[in-house]
Amino acid sequence: MRLILAKTKWLTPARFLTMGYLIVISIGAFLLSLPMATVNGQGLNLVDALFTATSATAVTGLIVVDTATYLTRFGQSVVLLLIQIGGFGFMTTSTLFALLLGRKITFRERIIIREELNHFSLSGVIKLARYVIVLTLAIELSGALLLFFKFKNNLPLSQAIFFSVFHAISAFCNAGFALFSNSLENFIGDYYINFVITTLFILGGLGFAVIADLYQKRRFKALSLNSKLVLVTTLILILIGTIGIFLLELSNPDTFGELTLKDELISAYFQGVTPRTAGFNTIPIGKLTQGSLFLIIILMFIGASPGSTGGGLKTTTIGVLIVATYSLIIGKQDVELFKRRLSQITVYKALAVTIVSLLVIIMATLTLSITERFDFIHVFFETVSAYATVGLSTGITGDLSTIGRVLITIIMFTGRVGPLTLAMALGEREKNNKIRYPEEKILIG
Repeated sequence: MRLILAKTKWLTPARFLTMGYLIVISIGAFLLSLPMATVNGQGLNLVDALFTATSATAVTGLIVVDTATYLTRFGQSVVLLLIQIGGFGFMTTSTLFALLLGRKITFRERIIIREELNHFSLSGVIKLARYVIVLTLAIELSGALLLFFKFKNNLPLSQAIFFSVFHAISAFCNAGFALFSNSLENFIGDYYINFVITTLFILGGLGFAVIADLYQKRRFKALSLNSKLVLVTTLILILIGTIGIFLLELSNPDTFGELTLKDELISAYFQGVTPRTAGFNTIPIGKLTQGSLFLIIILMFIGASPGSTGGGLKTTTIGVLIVATYSLIIGKQDVELFKRRLSQITVYKALAVTIVSLLVIIMATLTLSITERFDFIHVFFETVSAYATVGLSTGITGDLSTIGRVLITIIMFTGRVGPLTLAMALGEREKNNKIRYPEEKILIG
């Protein structure tokens, strides 16, 4: 890796990360195409292998074959490894091996790690990478142990261990892959499983920097502005999702029909939290009301937080845009939050990410509407789920055409790498222009 970086000046951090993920996906697709990866002994075809490898590496969870019944233990293990690499991040995984080999991390490598982890500066970036690795493994191990206590009652010992590890990693990495054909619908009334799984993917969706900040400072007032915004936005979205799903599904006999009030509340909580990139479900997504599907689309689009295992627009992005809009409405010149002033570039970046994301989703949805024969709401839902690396589906993934599968694969990859990162990887950054032209106003609204 060091040799490649040293001899290729054109290989910017954005390009390096993009190429890194492409290499991981290619290796994963090759392994999944081997006969030993599938129960029928034929391996996945090229399109399905690339789709599954991308879905796992992008920690999405959309599937064209049933992970539980179609893949062998080898195939499931490949998916699990790809999920872990995707959760760590390509560069963090590379750092892990470098540290194990006792190799020093170069300056350019530190820049790439900073880019991937969304860290503010190069200072302490290796320490953060170590923290990410240790924290991830510790939380996943704890989650696996908690799940094992439940799974051992109904599964053989070896299967209970594998299922526990698989679902703990899948949950914390916000992947949404499950070894049950109907995801977690069998556990709709199991408060223990619901609590463990949601705790894992909420922690994974907060971001490593936020968890570190919480651990070190303990008090809300002492937290960084980034951590405060993430926590407040996350709490608001959890409440909106839970209350929204509960009210929208209350009269739906296909979802809440035979459930007790307690089960309805826990189901609403689970399904209200999981759209923000987790991808698990305890109630059938295809039977949700149109209102619930639209709410979930919004939650999926917003997604998790920066530097986390989740995707989407990110909680801080939507938070900055809301605060900036409010500041404009009340006539404030500066965008202020928690007694701090946000820089202009921060607002610009939030706006740029939002616009690019919307453009990608709009173009992809329209294209899929042409190639596929499903209701628009289902196509729109699938597109946002892929882009935000969520993995929820109304049930159309397995019935997508070859063109549809390829397009969703590209969308998942774009969502994982990030639209702006991908744009910078494909193009050249314009040099700063010292010329400033006269200012002129344009009518808006």
